[in-house]
Amino acid sequence: MATWSNLNLQNSNSPIMEQLTFFHDHSLMILIMITTLVGYLMMTLFFNKYNNRFLLEGQTIEIIWTILPAIILMFVAFPSLRLLYLLDEINNPLITLKTIGHQWYWSYEYSDFNKIEFDSYMIPSNELKNNDFRLLDVDNRVILPYNSQIRILVTAADVLHSWTVPSLGVKIDATPGRLNQTNFFMNRPGLYYGQCSEICGANHSFMPIVIESISAKYFTNWITSMN
Repeated sequence: MATWSNLNLQNSNSPIMEQLTFFHDHSLMILIMITTLVGYLMMTLFFNKYNNRFLLEGQTIEIIWTILPAIILMFVAFPSLRLLYLLDEINNPLITLKTIGHQWYWSYEYSDFNKIEFDSYMIPSNELKNNDFRLLDVDNRVILPYNSQIRILVTAADVLHSWTVPSLGVKIDATPGRLNQTNFFMNRPGLYYGQCSEICGANHSFMPIVIESISAKYFTNWITSMN
């Protein structure tokens, strides 16, 4: 979960988020190298006026600054395309969860288990317990097993929403009249927090998401108790 003093990405809790973090660091190193090189060249040209004459109609330098950016873009494009395909890959999901965005709450359906349905509202500040997080905790958490491939189907009943859990690397738009899907794989137990990331109206900031990741055994007991 993000805190006020955290300037970095959240700790990854899924393989996809690990890959996204690696790609972020990879791209950041390339940006630092480019910024350093361009800054050095600008300062050199600024303080050494005698070198400027070599930049006028210099065939060699024009070839270099045309080919070099193309090569750098390849180092960014190939990992990016690989990640895009990984994000769209749906590989034999164990459970399908349907999420519907409303103004301003989420509703969930476990259609694989006799249509278990419930709504998830943010807990008001005056009803929070000592260990709850303000503006992030909900009355009904999404319960899912870890070490299992999860497919999520997302839509909306009224306006655009966006179902987002940063630590899992999941961000998918909820569009009225359209069913979007993505997948994720949680590799450890815990509580994962998210929020709607689409400006959907006056209470946009008050429709959080909480996923509780538990073992398959406890998930089976929970499903049984819900029927």
